[in-house]
Amino acid sequence: MNRIQIELSENKKLLSIYFTAGYPKLDDTVEILQQLEKSGVNMVEIGLPFSDPLADGPTIQESSQEALKNGMTTDLLFQQLKDVRATVSIPMIIMGYFNPVLQFGVENFCKKCAEVGIDGLILPDLPLAEFEEHYSEIFKKHGLINIFLITPQTSEERIRQIDSASEGFIYMVSSASVTGSSDGFGTVQENYFERIASLSLTNPQIVGFGINNSETFLQATKNTNGAIIGSAFIKMLSVKGLCGISEFIDSIRKV
Repeated sequence: MNRIQIELSENKKLLSIYFTAGYPKLDDTVEILQQLEKSGVNMVEIGLPFSDPLADGPTIQESSQEALKNGMTTDLLFQQLKDVRATVSIPMIIMGYFNPVLQFGVENFCKKCAEVGIDGLILPDLPLAEFEEHYSEIFKKHGLINIFLITPQTSEERIRQIDSASEGFIYMVSSASVTGSSDGFGTVQENYFERIASLSLTNPQIVGFGINNSETFLQATKNTNGAIIGSAFIKMLSVKGLCGISEFIDSIRKV
């Protein structure tokens, strides 16, 4: 079983953290991963910086731009992760845009992911049909799970297609806006969470976008299997640096 599937099989509310590789400093990637695991995070999403991150809010956009200025590249990320599995055991996912993967070569990218211990990919701009036609077998060959996204506007038919094609979890975008733009969840989002739960999908669901504290984490996980925090974590890094990681995770987990 893939590490993602093993983690999802346990009966708990998962906390996943997204951060941008190469931010705040170029060489922070591995230490952030180590500290997140020590702090009790269940899963991590390593953001691959991209020059035109249209779906990201200003916080992640700025971190991506800063990481690129710092010198982060796809090659360098794989170099940084070369020995990471000696100290990090939780599932690791690379999240980014499809263009850098295509430029690197999909087969080569997936091969490198397998070599360093990456468990899955989230590529929001890679359509389901294109993935299934051209890349599904490559992912499978290298033991990688592709994570698909749904939004409140995604039709039930489409959701069930995604569920059928998935092998890990379904990433539930809490709203149709960009990342980091929500200050909490209202009735619309809560109804959305309940509606998806009522579909009895095969794959677990994890919510992203808008989770920034213990209250929103509890709201997001009431009817789902977990939540992903990105912008709020990056904001914390920009203010406190790596020394604030443990305190931040503790503040999310508090009841």
